[in-house]
Order: sequence, then structure tokens, then C-alpha cells
Amino acid sequence: MLPFATLIPVDKTLLLPAYQQVANAVVQQIRNGVIRPGALLPGTREMARMLTLHRKTIIAAYDELAAQGWLTVMPRKGFIVARELPEIKPKHWHSNPGNGYGHKMPGLFYGATGVNTLPVIVGNPLLIINDGHPDTRLAPMTLLHREYRSLLKKQHVFKQLSTAVAPGSLKLRQTMTGYMARTRGLQLQVQNILITHGAQMSIYIASSLLIRAGDYVLAGEPGYFIANQVFEYLGARVIKVPVDQQGMDINAVEKACRQHTIRMLYLIPHHHHPTTVTLSPERRMRLLELAEQFNFTIVEDDYDYDFHYASSPYLPLAGSNHHNRVIYIGSFSKALSTSIRIGFMIAAADFIVQAVHLRRLIDLKGDHVMEDALASLIENGDIERHLKKVNKIYLNRRDHLSSLLDEHLRGIATHHTPAGGMAIWTVFDKSHPLQEIAAKAARHGLFVPDGKQFDTQHAVYNAFRFGFASMDLSELSEAVKIIAGCM
Repeated sequence: MLPFATLIPVDKTLLLPAYQQVANAVVQQIRNGVIRPGALLPGTREMARMLTLHRKTIIAAYDELAAQGWLTVMPRKGFIVARELPEIKPKHWHSNPGNGYGHKMPGLFYGATGVNTLPVIVGNPLLIINDGHPDTRLAPMTLLHREYRSLLKKQHVFKQLSTAVAPGSLKLRQTMTGYMARTRGLQLQVQNILITHGAQMSIYIASSLLIRAGDYVLAGEPGYFIANQVFEYLGARVIKVPVDQQGMDINAVEKACRQHTIRMLYLIPHHHHPTTVTLSPERRMRLLELAEQFNFTIVEDDYDYDFHYASSPYLPLAGSNHHNRVIYIGSFSKALSTSIRIGFMIAAADFIVQAVHLRRLIDLKGDHVMEDALASLIENGDIERHLKKVNKIYLNRRDHLSSLLDEHLRGIATHHTPAGGMAIWTVFDKSHPLQEIAAKAARHGLFVPDGKQFDTQHAVYNAFRFGFASMDLSELSEAVKIIAGCM
């Protein structure tokens, strides 16, 4: 008999169940040729004795192997290794299979013109200054997973999955009608909502339907560079509108409208990316008037509306009487985790119909079980309770970082404490190039963005978004200490 005690090691400290470890080890020994097809395995009691495991564990392992086709159950004989193993070995159809893929493609293809790469994190730094992400350690992931597991146990869910449609989970869209009215003042119906894999997908779909090559698009400067890359990739001519402490310069918007036929204006009214400023009420009203006067569409990206610290937020432009000229885009990723990619687009029903058609070309449908689980958290009030808790925590972290910057980087970097959001726009003096600071900080285990993604042909900001939400107080202190030591 084979020495199964040594051939099938079981580590009870692992998270992987013992029966699965046994099944995996048996499969590996079959593949290695140690256990031959047609071989009779020891009975469940004997194998349990040799491996010092409970007999039920061995029964579960054998059942798993039989379900996969590795074992055959023979009455009054036991478990026999299948003579026809459940692995398909592909046949060569060419005498010279070749060497696989290389670096260069000989055929013509069209590159992603104008799309630049994002900052790359090299190695495994101890601390990472991100763009403004939530702290996943605080996210209600246990509650979300509870709802997800509960849904998977219900038979009707699997029937729904087979008939799921591209607009997204009906339950989530129904839940959002009340949630958006309650939190943002939006009056809408289910047919006005499209669920997407994050706000970025919404931006791409909306832009693809609104603009064609040669069309003029207005966007803030400095602005959200990935959105600008989408517009440029689609062939639009992007007119950069200055952004000051009151938000987008509306006089510059009007001037551009009088000089060109504007198809679309991209706007981040709350906590503009990257500078975190908020568009004033006066400019919001004037912008809606200009949209009506010059017949352009506003794409309102409200990616972190839920995070306000100084006072109650202004309602979105989409919550006003905008005559269907506003496409409202948002995401639940900031409220949960960046790994939970659930965004949304809200617009006139005829626009959503076309958006659904386009989304289906990219992605047939989303994760409706996860979307239903999120809907349950909204209905139960879990999301709103979570947001109230983390807003207090993030406010404390924002104030702590602001104090650290004043104390340790005064005269080196300037900043304005934002009214909300998850990051502080930190501008360094030109005598301290961010690229040099980032290189030095990396040697101390801290990733600092070099800020190059925000620069344009006409402006070098030497600035980055210092994300504070994902770091606790001690981590923020350590990060600023390292940066100060790099001066």
C-alpha cells in the first residue's frame, strides 16, 4: 500500500478545509502518476486512521473527488481511480506549435491614442498615499457578504440571473428611486437609472452617446485627467475652463459657448477633482441658464457626494429643474470599497435606453446578486448608518492631516482644507520637485504620487491629492514625517 500519510499532508492551521486539502492532494498524486488509474483507494475508515482525521472528512473528500470525476464508486468494492481521467489533453494540429506570444504584433491595430498610464506603485511600500479612497477596514463588508450569501441560498435568485438585463438589478434601481430622492432631492423613476461597473463606465458610455469626433467639450482645468482622456479618445476637442475657489469659471464657459458649438460640459460640482473645491450656488444657477441658452448637456459627476464635513451639501444640479439637460453620475464604491464596482447613471428615459444598448456591447450585465445585496443594505438603513459613522472618522482624519501639513510642511507646501471628500490638494513649492520627493520617500517605504498626471502642456502644478480617508491618524503622521524628512 502507498504511504498515504506522507503523500497526503494536511495542515489544520490553513483556512482551506481539511477535506479539500485531502481531495487536492489525491488529484496531485494522480496527475504525478503516483496513484494510477484503476487503483483502489483505502476505505474511508482506513484512510481516516492513516491521516488521523475524522471519517466524515474522508467521506467528504471522496465525495468531492467523485463529483469531479476523479473517482468511481464501485458497490461492495469502494472508491476506484477513474480509468478515464477528467482532464482534456489538447491535441497538436500543427507540426510546429510555435513559441507562443511575444512583444510585437505584426498586424495593424489602433492604439489608445492620448491615453496615458496611471502612477505605478513599485515594490511593496508600507504606506501608500492614494488619490482619495475609502478605508476598507471600516466598510460594512460583513453585512454586504451576509446579504450576498443569503441571496445565493434562494432558488429564485438563480432564475433571475438567467433573465438578468443590462440596466442592472431591478431591486437596486427601485431602491435607488427613494434613496436618491431622500439624500439628493432627485425625482426619478426606474427607467431613468442605469447601473454600471463604476462611475468611469458611466462617463465613457455617456460621452460615447453625446459626442463625435470634432465636437467641442468643456471641462475644468485642472481637471479629472481620465475623463479628459475619454473625451480626447472619442475625438472631441476639449476646451479647458479655469477652476478657482468657487469652482468652474462661468464667464469662461459663456465665452466658449459664444465662440463654439458646445455639445457637452463635464462638471464635478462637489469636491472638484483634483482641487476639491465646490461649485458655488450662484454659478450652479448660471450654468443651468447657459445650458438652456446654448443647448448643451451637462454631465454631472458626483463621485463622493456622501462625504461632507463642514455643513450640509448643496443639492446636485440634477436635483433642480434642469429640463433633462443633466446626466447625473455617481458611485457606491466610495461608500463601500474601491473593489466593489457599482456605479450609476441617471438621465432622461430615452437616453438610458440607448445607454443600455451601448453598455450591452461592453458588458452584457453586472453582478445582480451583489447589486441586490447592496439594495438590501440601503433598505435596511445600513448604508446611511455607515456613512454617518465614517463621516465623523474622516473629518477627524482630514483635520489631523491639515494640522500636520501646517506644522511640518509650512513654506514647502500649501493647501486649502476641503469641505468634504477624501483628499487634500497639496501644492509644493517649485523648489521642491515632487518627482524627487517621491523617489526619496519610496526608499523609506512610502509611495507618494509625483503629480505628473495632472500636468498639461501649459501648466506644471507640482501637486498631488493627499488621500486621508484610507489612513488612520498614526499612518498620516508617519507619512507626513517621511515627506518632511525628504526635504
